[in-house]
Amino acid sequence: MTEREKMQRGEWYDANFDRALLEERQKAESLCYEFNMAGPGGEKQLSALRKLLGEEIPEGLTVLAPVYFDYGVNTRFGEGTFVNHGCYFMDGGRIDIGRNVFIGPFCGFYTATHPINYQDRNKGLEKALPIRVGDNCWFGANVSVLQGVTIGSGCVIAAGSVVTGDLPDHCVAAGVPAVVKKFIEQ
Repeated sequence: MTEREKMQRGEWYDANFDRALLEERQKAESLCYEFNMAGPGGEKQLSALRKLLGEEIPEGLTVLAPVYFDYGVNTRFGEGTFVNHGCYFMDGGRIDIGRNVFIGPFCGFYTATHPINYQDRNKGLEKALPIRVGDNCWFGANVSVLQGVTIGSGCVIAAGSVVTGDLPDHCVAAGVPAVVKKFIEQ
C-alpha cells in the first residue's frame, strides 16, 4: 500500500519523507503561488485554482488570495461559498465544504494529527482525518477546525474559536475549544 493510500484511509503514513507525497505538495505549493500572485479574478488566477482543485469551479465560488492548500485536490467547495484572505486548508484528509459557506479571513482547516511520542513524530508519521462542513455556515476570522470534525448545516462559529469536536446543525459555537452557546431559529 502506498503512503497516499494510507493517508486517504486515515491510517498513519509517512508525510515527511515519501517522495510521491512531497512532489504532490510541491505541485500544490506552486499552484498556490501562481494563484496568489495572479491579478484578482483574472483568467490566470481561475486557471490556477482549477488545476489546484482538480475540478471545475462550483458556480459562485469566491476564493481570495492568498490561500494555501497542502494538496488542493482533497478539498471540495459547494456552490456560492466564499473564502476570505489568508485561509489554509491542510488537506491530507478530505475537506468537504458545503454550499453558501462564508469563511472569514485567516481560518484554518487542519486534517492532520501527529503522534504524541516524539520518536514516531520524528519519523514523519501523520494521520489525516476528514473535515465536513454543512451548507450555510459562517466562520468568523481566525477559526481553526481540527481533524475529524463534522460541522452541521446553518452553524455560526465565532471568531478565534478552535473546533475540536462535531457540532450539530443550526448552532452558534464559540471558544477554545468551541462549545455550543445557543441554537439558531432558521
